Amino acid sequence: MPLYEHVFLARQDASSQQVEELTNQITGVITGLGGKVTKTENWGVRSLTYRMKKNRKAHFVLLNIDGPSTVVNEIERQERIHEDVIRYLTVRVEEHEEGPSAMMRKAERDDRGGGFRGDREGGGGFRGDRGPRRPREDASPVVEE
Repeated sequence: MPLYEHVFLARQDASSQQVEELTNQITGVITGLGGKVTKTENWGVRSLTYRMKKNRKAHFVLLNIDGPSTVVNEIERQERIHEDVIRYLTVRVEEHEEGPSAMMRKAERDDRGGGFRGDREGGGGFRGDRGPRRPREDASPVVEE
């Protein structure tokens, strides 16, 4: 059977419980039509790049689907009708990604804190892979009066 990755965005004023119920409803439709959901990830509330239907944030949910195209047609039809769904996107893939998705890996990396920029204090003149700063040769000396 074909494999799909399906992401939908739900309104930010919908509660986490409502988003979970919506996810369960979609999963029920998929299993009812002969498909199966191999992975479900709730990415939480994230900011949108631009406003969509007067929303600046949304709940993001990823579903990995193994099923026929009729499953995708039906869940997209139901999401068009549902008032809490802002956008959805379904992509056919050759194989599903094992382990957490890129969004979840990024969230884990952000949660750990630190990172390259967080380790240094005050900059210290170090500019990544370009090396320390050097004074410009054409710079005139500062004269204090």
